[in-house]
Amino acid sequence: MEAQQASPESSSEECTVLEALPGKGTALICTQHKGKVSALYCLACENPVCVDCINGEHAEHPTDSLENIVDQHLAALQDRVDSAKNRLPQIREAVQCLRDILQQLNSQRSSIEEDIHSSFSELHKTLDTRKSVLLMELEVTYGLKQKVLQAQLDTLLQEEAAINYNCGLTGQALDGGNKAVILQTHKDVGERLSDLASQGLPLQPEENDQLDLMMEIEGLRKSIHNLGTIVTTNAVASQSEASGDGLEQCVVGQPASVVITTRDKSGGLCKTGNAIISAEVCTPDGSVADGEIVDLKNGTYEFQYTVKKEGNFSLALRLYDQHIKGSPFQLKVTSSPDDSSPTTTAANAASTGSSDGGARKRSAKSPGSRSRQKGVRRGGSLFSTPKKKVNPIEDDLIFRIGTKGRNKGEFTNLQGVAACSEGKILIADSNNQCVQIFSNTGEFQSRFGVRGRSPGQLQRPTGVAVHPNGDIIIADYDNKWVSIFSSEGKYKAKLGSGRLLGPKGVSVDQNGHVIVVDNKACTVFIFQPSGKLVTKFGSRGNGDRQFAGPHFAAVNNNNEIIITDFHNHSVKVFNADGEFLLKFGSNGEGNGQFNAPTGVAVDVNGNIIVADWGNSRIQVFDGSGSFLSYINTAADPLYGPQGLALTSDGHVVVADSGNHCFKVYRYLQ
Repeated sequence: MEAQQASPESSSEECTVLEALPGKGTALICTQHKGKVSALYCLACENPVCVDCINGEHAEHPTDSLENIVDQHLAALQDRVDSAKNRLPQIREAVQCLRDILQQLNSQRSSIEEDIHSSFSELHKTLDTRKSVLLMELEVTYGLKQKVLQAQLDTLLQEEAAINYNCGLTGQALDGGNKAVILQTHKDVGERLSDLASQGLPLQPEENDQLDLMMEIEGLRKSIHNLGTIVTTNAVASQSEASGDGLEQCVVGQPASVVITTRDKSGGLCKTGNAIISAEVCTPDGSVADGEIVDLKNGTYEFQYTVKKEGNFSLALRLYDQHIKGSPFQLKVTSSPDDSSPTTTAANAASTGSSDGGARKRSAKSPGSRSRQKGVRRGGSLFSTPKKKVNPIEDDLIFRIGTKGRNKGEFTNLQGVAACSEGKILIADSNNQCVQIFSNTGEFQSRFGVRGRSPGQLQRPTGVAVHPNGDIIIADYDNKWVSIFSSEGKYKAKLGSGRLLGPKGVSVDQNGHVIVVDNKACTVFIFQPSGKLVTKFGSRGNGDRQFAGPHFAAVNNNNEIIITDFHNHSVKVFNADGEFLLKFGSNGEGNGQFNAPTGVAVDVNGNIIVADWGNSRIQVFDGSGSFLSYINTAADPLYGPQGLALTSDGHVVVADSGNHCFKVYRYLQ
């Protein structure tokens, strides 16, 4: 039988192939000596050979039984297969690890992408809000100046017309030469001409034409250009290491420290901070002694800790939730520096591969800024990446209700808020053209309102109040009237039609009269529920009895009316007849200052609670306007708060318009 052709890569020494012999099963047949079976193995050439080969060219080579060699190779191959298979669990674990990291990386990317969109959306809203404020301030400022100049112009034109008219009459009498006419003209017009000639006139401008805009655009552009940064490192736990005296020993009650040096996959030093490092000092009973991690901002991190009792401890150092090189370390805590044992040092030196016994000197600290984080392990899976931070600040918030939308419990530009003694909270949902009603605990109860411009319909509800008889009173800005509904939401009547230009806020006084704040007319109207006008007061301007875009109203136990004057950045108090009593506030961010106040309420003690729209906060004043305190809103900040009220159980409810929700806060009266 012909031998198979050897491959081009085969050794020149190769002389046999595997071939079946009739009746002999599978055997190795020598290609050099046909019909001869290779029963031996040349150890020098590492090839099977036959007897004739040994008597020939392989005569001087050591040989062994082919069967023995095959058995040895079989055992060796099996060992290698077993060794290779033993790697599979490690590979599977590493694959799962990488999949987890990739999943977390993808999740973190999505989260950051959402944060970027959200942050820039908030910036757009802030810019749009500021744009609206500037435009409104421009209109107010222009209106005040134009009003002064126009009044002066009208006065001078009237005087000019009077002089021309009287001079014309006198000229006609003089030209006629009739003595009787001249005498009568002198009698009728002469004194008038003398008054006109001597009357003091406002000949000098009483206002100027300055309207300038100051915008620090360049600085803002630079800030925006550098706004935000994507933070990461290339550090890996398998290459990162720790050093320092605190790695193997410390003294009870005395601070100890360890320096963690982060490295990339190739062992190169990482030179930036912000890696997620965690550390644990585990006591023998399993408890954890917390320490503090200091980011030195140069790729190294210092773990500072103090242990309060003696014993053998475990020090675990993790980078991105994975143990760094040598972790966990054996830590011996002694009562004095002289009690340290060399055993721990040697063990940690072996685990870290340190040639100096692991007792390396503490590295120098970076001269840059130092960022501190708690030295405890983060929650989550072993391979988790940083999550969004949960603000740990405890504030006065009890609950918040709502998101942006058009369904029950959702809002689009909520404005006015009211509360009643029956334990209900009413929200004027402006852009959804309805009023939504909730319990004091935030449970949705009902809503009513149909969009339209006919009586009984709502076009832009901005203010809401509850009459003592249970009726619901709604200011409709775009329909330019106030609608009255029953407590069940059935339309009853409207008032102010033909008088109001842009009603914003409504309230009810001690007499049951309806107080309407007309934002556009800068006037406060007081109506009987029947619609009869009781009185009105206010005009556009910055005087005590004037307003610039007033928003909401509240009434105290003395039946005094409190108005938030939006563009004059103040709160003004009037009696029931509209006589000015006092005002407080100025433009700014300090205590007692406002950046466009909106919602207002009064507690049983006469203290005044004000929503500070531009500063996104709630301030509390006494009845005389002296600043008392803030309501703590730090953990879940407000964004452009509008209407505000006190619930029947004594809490403050505010329309957080920019966040499309209402919030209820604790309030101690």
